[in-house]
Amino acid sequence: MKTKALLAAAAIAATGCDNKETNPIPPPEPVNTNIALQAFSGANSCADLEQYLEDTAVLQMRTQLEAQRDGVPSWGWWGGGWFGFGLEDSAAPNAAAGGQAPAAPKDFTTTNNQVAGVDEADFVKNDGTRILALSANKLYLVKSWPAEEMSLQGGLQIEGWPQEMFLDGTDKAIVFSSVYRGYPMSKQFGVACDSIDCGFYYSNTVKVTEVDVSNPQNLLVKKETYLPGFYQSARKIGSSVRLVMSNDFNFPEGFKWGPDWQPGLFDNKARLRSAYNSIIAQNETLIRRQKLADWVPAALVRQNGVETKIEHPCSDFSRVNAPTRLGQVSVVTLDLAGNTVQRSSILAESGQIYASQDNLYVATQHWWWWPAPGQRDTTYVHEFDITQPERANYKASGIVDGHILDQFSLDEAATGELRVVTNINTRVPDTTNPDNWWGTVQTTNRLSVLRDNNGYLDVVGASPDIADGERVMSSRIIGDKGFVVTFQQVDPLFTFDLSDPAHPKKIGEVTIPGFSSYIHPLDANHLLTIGTYFSPTGDWSGSRVQLAIFDVSDLAHPAQTFTQIVGTAYGYSEAQYDHRAFNYFAAKKLLAIPFYDYSYSYSTNEEYWSGFKSSLKVYGVDAQTGFTEKGAVTFSDMYQSENYYGWTYYWEPWVRRSVMADDYVYAISDVGVRVANISDLSTPLKTAKFARYTGQR
Repeated sequence: MKTKALLAAAAIAATGCDNKETNPIPPPEPVNTNIALQAFSGANSCADLEQYLEDTAVLQMRTQLEAQRDGVPSWGWWGGGWFGFGLEDSAAPNAAAGGQAPAAPKDFTTTNNQVAGVDEADFVKNDGTRILALSANKLYLVKSWPAEEMSLQGGLQIEGWPQEMFLDGTDKAIVFSSVYRGYPMSKQFGVACDSIDCGFYYSNTVKVTEVDVSNPQNLLVKKETYLPGFYQSARKIGSSVRLVMSNDFNFPEGFKWGPDWQPGLFDNKARLRSAYNSIIAQNETLIRRQKLADWVPAALVRQNGVETKIEHPCSDFSRVNAPTRLGQVSVVTLDLAGNTVQRSSILAESGQIYASQDNLYVATQHWWWWPAPGQRDTTYVHEFDITQPERANYKASGIVDGHILDQFSLDEAATGELRVVTNINTRVPDTTNPDNWWGTVQTTNRLSVLRDNNGYLDVVGASPDIADGERVMSSRIIGDKGFVVTFQQVDPLFTFDLSDPAHPKKIGEVTIPGFSSYIHPLDANHLLTIGTYFSPTGDWSGSRVQLAIFDVSDLAHPAQTFTQIVGTAYGYSEAQYDHRAFNYFAAKKLLAIPFYDYSYSYSTNEEYWSGFKSSLKVYGVDAQTGFTEKGAVTFSDMYQSENYYGWTYYWEPWVRRSVMADDYVYAISDVGVRVANISDLSTPLKTAKFARYTGQR
């Protein structure tokens, strides 16, 4: 009741012909240690939902505009942690008979998923014999086995901008694309794709396209679902897809975030203040004039030539019982077997997500309204039960200090506890500059353990703070062992013993130049990492992409045992920041990573564009002997030219993903798939080339 009363009080805007300010904004509310989601239920659920949306919209509008009016650096989103600075390998049956080629490879790689049994969406999927890839606005299907017979089988244009997908069994692909639909308060103008300017920048809807891929030469759209919002991520367990979406809060037409420019306005403080007060009052009138259907538009399903509108039930919305900036994060359940769609939505900005086979966790951030000493960035974690294939049910909420870097900062133990790694930023008084009333920031890091206690995720254990002044760059929790990398000038890898949830212990650490941005379990006692090496002298030209092996058999004394430098200071790999590009093939002890670099020779007067290189680099990996460079698969013979607003440039197709099957390596780029034998990567066996994209979507 207290929160609702404060929001209602804050919602009254400045009024009166003299533009006097009344009902000042209450001070930012503290972190709520009894955090929970509160559903809108009962006969008044829709009226309560609309009231909450409008009250919170007015509060958010006023905090930002009044901060501008009064010369306060609002930084309203700092509570999200920004603070103003600072393979599983799959096996298929071997059907070889006599001298014939096997019907499928013995071993092959699939998407590099974080959790066993929880598939993660990506723009490439394969089942050992077929590779499906999204490129530009098309879904392509490539016959990949036998490798010597690889060929492009079929393609299908997908509406909008296709981003990621799943392969369900042998006959269905689930494709997520960003499209545009007309909504009452949408400020967007439609999805566009023109040369390199291609993306979701104008979208406002996620389209889910279910495609029948049983006939490779005739891919067919079977069902289309349009969901208002933006694609964030997706998981698939069995026949149940959990799509996580976010949605901005759309303010109505005519809404303003500041006064229009007028001669002399910004030199006259009284006149400027009056202009702000008028805009605040006008904005509130616009906000409260809208209808609920304008705030939360319906979804649409198209199947068998029939369109069905699906309203979002008010009872499937929840609010956080703590200050959170307006937005909408939805866990959408697509039951492929039951052919149903269900949405569970939280009225807050979305943070990181993590899913085990039984639970899905969504993070949201505490909103401080404006910065001040004494504040600490805080994450609220909400747990959903996903054991029912047709819906996600809210289960519990908890709180941790700090913010979460990525999905690998979360892990669910076999006994049910949630382990969370956070970087913690705290505002403190600036003793060196008394005029800096919003203070400075202190940083530290922590590993916390949360357990569900009758609907509340209690922090039952936490490590001591580590690496003050540094920030988390990567983490990985594997069983009862935790590994955290922080960075400032050097890279400490910290090891943790998590066998006792109530007492997570930091056991050891090792410090090396640079940092690891992704940690992969090589075996029970070794880690395989990718990151960035920095020269001890601080010279940027000495930086490189670096692979490394760590021996963690003794947690008290972890050691970096082998390293492999890749490329030049200009090089980078998508695998450094997207684990799905990191492809470790345990059956063959091989690692494949896409790599980009630039090397130009002035002495030979080399063609400028030829200096940009992209390839799939492959390494043998052995915990006892280190790395062996096997070679690279390139598309250097497939240079592309683009004309962008009258300017022509040339580029070598970028390799972004890979598949490995038995003795073969497949490099996947936006222009096609190329396969080579591991014994001779420089001599491709086959190339399946995608159609060149030349027009708008």
